[in-house]
Amino acid sequence: MIDNLEYNTEREHLIIPEYGRHLQKMINHAKTRETKEEREKLAKAIISVMGNLQPHFRDVPDFQHKLWDQLFIMANFELDVDSPYPKPSKELLAERPAPLKYPQNHPKYRFYGNNIKTMIDVANTWEEGELKEALLYTIANHMKKCFLNWNKDTVEDEVIFNHLFELSNGQLDLRNGEEELSDASNLMRSKGKHSHSKSNSNKKNSNSNKRKYSNNRKRY
Repeated sequence: MIDNLEYNTEREHLIIPEYGRHLQKMINHAKTRETKEEREKLAKAIISVMGNLQPHFRDVPDFQHKLWDQLFIMANFELDVDSPYPKPSKELLAERPAPLKYPQNHPKYRFYGNNIKTMIDVANTWEEGELKEALLYTIANHMKKCFLNWNKDTVEDEVIFNHLFELSNGQLDLRNGEEELSDASNLMRSKGKHSHSKSNSNKKNSNSNKRKYSNNRKRY
């Protein structure tokens, strides 16, 4: 009896381990059938079992198509049956995805972040007018807030305007504008209120948990 034991190290590799070894053996058995009619009958039965093992697939569009693709993949593309969907190719599955292009830019003022540069590039495409001017002052105020997060001291509006002019390659110029940016205390106050309300909510939750714990204790 001990001689008939099988160890995982001696078994064949499972292509999709989520389905288990018994389903892999069913697919291997279907590959050995001589008539195509018998193979297709077994393939449909295997698809039904796969659907029961993966019930969450029913919420996925074309889940039957996914099951048939997985069937051919687990059969190592050696199962000769007619599928209601186009058969996947082994070459397409083995094809390596294209490498992702990571941003290689190294901004001069890193404390502003890449989103500010993206907003500036978008603003450069807008036509002159009130909307563009409002967008520029919104960007400048956000730059001022980012600057204050990096440097807690106050910053002059002229510094922000010069940085905006530099980051836009001289296309966005607010240095001669009459409007001023928001005060530093107002910009940082909103952040302080958010953090203060968050800490208060955490305190309330901890106090409520303490009350629940004290009420649940047994009295002797």
